[in-house]
Amino acid sequence: MSVLVTGAAGFIGSHLVERLLGRGEAVVGLDCFDDFYDPRIKERNLDRARQHGAFREVRGDVRDDSTLSALPDEIHTIVHLAARPGVRPSIARPVLYCDVNVSGTAALLSLARNRGIRSFVFGSSSSVYGNSDRLPLSEDGPVDRPISPYAATKRSGELICHSATHLHDIRCLCLRLFTVYGPRQRPDLAIHKFARRMVDGQEIPLYGDGGTERDYTYIDDIIDGIEAGISFVQGRGASFEIVNLGGGRRVTLLEMVRALSNALGVEARIAWLPHQPGDVLRTHADVSKAGQLLGFRPSTGFEDGVEAFVRWFRDPESDRVGSS
Repeated sequence: MSVLVTGAAGFIGSHLVERLLGRGEAVVGLDCFDDFYDPRIKERNLDRARQHGAFREVRGDVRDDSTLSALPDEIHTIVHLAARPGVRPSIARPVLYCDVNVSGTAALLSLARNRGIRSFVFGSSSSVYGNSDRLPLSEDGPVDRPISPYAATKRSGELICHSATHLHDIRCLCLRLFTVYGPRQRPDLAIHKFARRMVDGQEIPLYGDGGTERDYTYIDDIIDGIEAGISFVQGRGASFEIVNLGGGRRVTLLEMVRALSNALGVEARIAWLPHQPGDVLRTHADVSKAGQLLGFRPSTGFEDGVEAFVRWFRDPESDRVGSS
């Protein structure tokens, strides 16, 4: 029996694939290798998985019926991480984001229903909370005021999962991921983008006054949480849950820049720009529910995680994350 991981060639997906293979699981990895960022990066992300006999790679789109119908029969669990990412790009292309993120999720849940797959993990996002003042953010807080199309699509995905649980008895776990970073981080995300510009001697763009805050979560901790989530949906607990996965600490934008500058040994040159529409002001995860249901305990401090990212940034072959 196999675990299907969508978005398998991405930052988080490729780490998860390696973790599952390392513990003896058979994995089907589905990815469309789109051009949101250089597809060659995604190809490299799967180099190790392709060397494993228990890995089967499928190229295609989660919205494509023929791709889904051709998937192997032995899938018992779906981990759905494929999505069109990014808050700001979603403002420019809301129709595409709704199609990929909402229709794609619905298509996978239909696959699960038709094949009798009863275990489903959905990769949601902390962006669903919007600009909430109720910090730390807990799963029972309001999520009815998204401030970007991306956030709205992730909340829609959660709701579609709930309907699938209600109608088709599919055990669904929605994991709200908080600002994931570490080796293989997408090049468009702040830590990676800033590192590249800093070592190239370019200015880094800071929006607002530098006081916005994020709950950065190291990739190893996220993979621990997803792995525990897979066990949860395969078990006998409640049939639908929403759970935060975060680092449990708020880091300001300026603190992030200082930590990255120290790890790189490079002085940051800053270009100050106005605050961007769609960007939330602060995030901070309440991870008590994740601890209770999944045994989740984030263990990587932010500065340590930034140093690990920098080691990978300088030498991608040093990447050993996801194998623990």
